[in-house]
Amino acid sequence: MTGSGWTSTSMPYLTPRTSGDTDAWTEEAAAAGARGGQRILHAGVIEAPSAVAHMLGLSDRAAVAVRRRIIDRDGTPAELTDTYYPADIAADTPLAGTAKIRGGAVTLLAALGHVGVRAVENVTARMPSAEERAQLRMGPGQPVLQLSRTTYDSANRPIQADVMVMPAERQQLRYEIRIG
Repeated sequence: MTGSGWTSTSMPYLTPRTSGDTDAWTEEAAAAGARGGQRILHAGVIEAPSAVAHMLGLSDRAAVAVRRRIIDRDGTPAELTDTYYPADIAADTPLAGTAKIRGGAVTLLAALGHVGVRAVENVTARMPSAEERAQLRMGPGQPVLQLSRTTYDSANRPIQADVMVMPAERQQLRYEIRIG
């Protein structure tokens, strides 16, 4: 934690974990002395929203698997996360179900033969919808950060798209970039 709130990095969420390990969020929260958890609000195969279809390089209304979650820290909602996968990768797998995935979805993706090697993230600030404000327990006039991430495999195929919404005052994003 910093004075401005939680500091999060992306790398642990892009790296498959050793079999039997906990997921990246639970581990990151524990390292900061907090308890991390998540509730799955919905999972299944849906028609891709236009922005998600674009992120995954699919045609509009293509089928995607989605996992919609509320991520919490010590019982307080920290972010809303919708994670999408092309249906040919995730349909009929735990990625389209509501059960917790041991080691996290990235570990399961790797076990299915889909390893991310590159990610593109876009961060924007905006005002939340009324539903987002209620789910995140935010007051009026407080902005959110929206982080949209697309993960690509070694063939440059998009294998995962995440759309995360976080209260701006409770979050700090940290990026480490290595060149060469």
